[in-house]
Amino acid sequence: MTLRTPDQYVTSLRDGRRVFYRGTLVPDVTTHPVIGRAIRHASIDYLMAEDPRHSGLAVVEKNGTHRSRYFATPCSGDDLLKRSQLIETATRLGATLVVLIKEIGTDALFALGNVSGEMDARLGTHYSDRVRAFHEHCASQDLALAVAQTDVKGDRSLGPSEQAALGNPDAYVRIVARRDDGIVVRGMKTHTSCTTNVNEVIVLPTRAMAEADADYAVSFAIPVNTPGVTLVASPHGGSERDDFDHPISSKHKMMETLTIFDDVFVPWDRVFMNGEWQWAGPLALAFVEFHRFTAISYKLPLVDALVGSAMLLAELNGVERAGHVRDKLSWLIGYAETLRALVQASASRFRLHANGTAVPDPLTVNIAKMHFATNYHVAVARVQDIAGGTLVTAPAGADLDHPELGDWVRRAMMGKVGTDAVHRLKALNLASDLTSSDFGGYQEVLAIHAEGSIEAQKLTILRQYDGGAAKSYARDLAGIDR
Repeated sequence: MTLRTPDQYVTSLRDGRRVFYRGTLVPDVTTHPVIGRAIRHASIDYLMAEDPRHSGLAVVEKNGTHRSRYFATPCSGDDLLKRSQLIETATRLGATLVVLIKEIGTDALFALGNVSGEMDARLGTHYSDRVRAFHEHCASQDLALAVAQTDVKGDRSLGPSEQAALGNPDAYVRIVARRDDGIVVRGMKTHTSCTTNVNEVIVLPTRAMAEADADYAVSFAIPVNTPGVTLVASPHGGSERDDFDHPISSKHKMMETLTIFDDVFVPWDRVFMNGEWQWAGPLALAFVEFHRFTAISYKLPLVDALVGSAMLLAELNGVERAGHVRDKLSWLIGYAETLRALVQASASRFRLHANGTAVPDPLTVNIAKMHFATNYHVAVARVQDIAGGTLVTAPAGADLDHPELGDWVRRAMMGKVGTDAVHRLKALNLASDLTSSDFGGYQEVLAIHAEGSIEAQKLTILRQYDGGAAKSYARDLAGIDR
């Protein structure tokens, strides 16, 4: 197998995995009313490979076989740009919601490929052989992947090994036994996106470790249906909704889970880090170097949608010529286009790892991510200001056709002379779904916390910038003798 059909992807999820939703065990995730919506959304990745309009971007050829481009290790700035375009296109087809069943997993594979080679060179280990074999397995089977990186952490002021003293040793995933045939792990990961509807989950360390944390310095990959793995799915955004009132979230969903590892066995060929605590931090950082590039790529359709909905509602409300509205629209355009330029720059300024993998420029990536995150709520506020309070007070779509209310509602929803009341309500519903629904709230929280906090981006920017050169230039200008 090299490329799977959407039906084959869905069928692969009927494997006895242990998933709970609102306290109830889910017998079949593919038929669940909420998780099923997420599965249909995730199928976009497989549909693109079959669609002649997108297959040239979604599929590459290797050794005479066709594979998903996601699994192709980038070797140049052009490769990174094509990967970014694929992520952006898939997210655009997902109506601003990233698909993420291959994007995040291959980010982890690339990071593991880079770091495992460095570990082997320094320590004499053989992790890179395991990583390459697992990468090939995923690519040849066209698998869907999740990444479990963020531990639940417990008391954030304490390190992983210090949590046990508080009675919470499972706050970080750790090795509890080493056997001749593999390791046994226990603990919890949170914010695990798409886990309910992927085939494999890759576990990475979440932070730098001290020597006392050696058992927590662990990385591995296992099928989601492995005994001892339990997924507790978040119910956020899981309520029923219709297409008219919720044009995005009625059709598109991403599941998030608390992922529990209850004495899970992992065979040695799936273990990529086994107590090498000095390498936990570098692996965590190597992953975010790729994953933040994925993030800024999939944010592009979202910011475009904010610009478009604001421009459309300004027109339908009859305020497109007002000075303050034009000011807000020009700011929104600048916000979106600056992000797009930074995405392209981060690919073109790539650095080449020793193994030939092209890594997006971390400085530019983090500047782009911080630009998006620190301005996102401002962008939302400007869309809401242009749209008006009707975002949260408008009648439902069902009221339009009511025999008694329909005429009143249509007249109430009329805006600029000559506009269609139904069109205005649809535009308001789009802006509402983007900015004031639970889907909008989900996007606002993601802007702050997903792919690392704003503070993490600031630290990376300070670490990556060549401050010595800047200070040297300032000394020269000031005439200070070195």
